[in-house]
Amino acid sequence: MIDLYYWTTPNGHKITMFLEETGLEYKIFPINIGKGDQFQPDFLKIAPNNRIPAIVDHDPADGGPAISLFESGAILLYLAEKTGQFLPQDLRGRHDALQWLFWQMAGLGPMAGQNHHFNAYATEKIPYAIDRYVRETSRLYGVLNKQLSDREFIAEEYSIADMACYPWVVSHERQSQDLNDFPHLKRWFETIAARPATRRAYELVKEINPAPTAHDEAARKLLFGQDASTVR
Repeated sequence: MIDLYYWTTPNGHKITMFLEETGLEYKIFPINIGKGDQFQPDFLKIAPNNRIPAIVDHDPADGGPAISLFESGAILLYLAEKTGQFLPQDLRGRHDALQWLFWQMAGLGPMAGQNHHFNAYATEKIPYAIDRYVRETSRLYGVLNKQLSDREFIAEEYSIADMACYPWVVSHERQSQDLNDFPHLKRWFETIAARPATRRAYELVKEINPAPTAHDEAARKLLFGQDASTVR
């Protein structure tokens, strides 16, 4: 049994996509980040960065005590190694997939996240910041589009690299990106969207967070007002 500490964000969707693809038994523990659940002491024991997702695996491969992990990229890698799925076994294929996983963690996710923030959440609309992150998101889409020009998936076979990137492209319209400008990326995106496991993963949103609301001032402070003093 995998305990999944989850909310309906791109990083949360990465893990439900993997779990639905593999059929691993898991139980969701919702962490409503707009209400401050991420600061609860029990959650911080497994996620010291007070961010979702996090997991606890009660049946690790070594047969030892339960193992907990935070950070979506680390979780995807752990689950791929646990199951032997969605990460190539050969040296070159493995590291091809891993470099694109890290590309998402270091580039696509953070840049698209800043794009979301300054476009949608910031109370003060700063043209320089909006232009900066819209352009960088566009550049990263271009990089991915080029990679997909001669292959079906990012690292040839469907892998954790695709699962990491896909959720960050779902909100392309909010990122001021038109998928028609990236035909190979669009084809890849539609292929993954049609996978039954992807559909099941996104159906969970209706159960966990059926009526998303705009962030009020209290939620904004929880999400965007943190500094060193909030680490406890």
